[in-house]
Amino acid sequence: MSRVHDMGGRYGTGPVNTGQPDDAPFAADWQKRAHAITTLSMPLGQWNIDMRRHARERLAPRDYARFTYYEKWIAAVTDMLVAGQVLSEAELTGDDAQPPDEAIRARKVSPEQVRAAAGKRFPYSRESDAKFKYAPGDAVRTIPRAGNRLIDGGHTRLPAYAVGAQGRILLSHGAHVFPDSNAHGLGEAPQPLYTVVFPACELWTHPEHPDDEVTLDLWECYLEPA
Repeated sequence: MSRVHDMGGRYGTGPVNTGQPDDAPFAADWQKRAHAITTLSMPLGQWNIDMRRHARERLAPRDYARFTYYEKWIAAVTDMLVAGQVLSEAELTGDDAQPPDEAIRARKVSPEQVRAAAGKRFPYSRESDAKFKYAPGDAVRTIPRAGNRLIDGGHTRLPAYAVGAQGRILLSHGAHVFPDSNAHGLGEAPQPLYTVVFPACELWTHPEHPDDEVTLDLWECYLEPA
């Protein structure tokens, strides 16, 4: 990752806000609507969760820095709806109020479908004949550069602060959808996924607590034998 959202280990941004008062998921009603619009727009634009994440990463750095969490959601889904020709910029500004065409109308989600899907989880684990290169306890090192190997500037789940760090395999989760491929419509390309444990001193130059450990879920192609 090389975009502004990859903020792990940066100085100067102040304390991390870990939640809303009383751990409420939404601080205002508009945030509920932003969440619902983003989720229910997926059938219209026919995108997946990795595409959604990549859309937020592509927000202009000045906007990403000043937007709140759900402002990022609504800005990203707006970009995706325009890019997917579900909406036009003229419709967003109120200069054009044409009804959606039949192809779009056919993909809308009904209230019944929403109720049926509410609370459902859609796992990204997949059956695969792939041989697992690593097992719990194995020493590994992340690859020396973070970045999508398939698409220049594309989505990846390897954070920059973990590049070149040595850790050990804690868990093997089986094969999972590979986000670097799935975010760009290149197929699910499932591969082994592991939880890797890193000492804090491997990730940070001056860790506040050197004996702390950080766990990351990482795909096999992000790893090398240590």
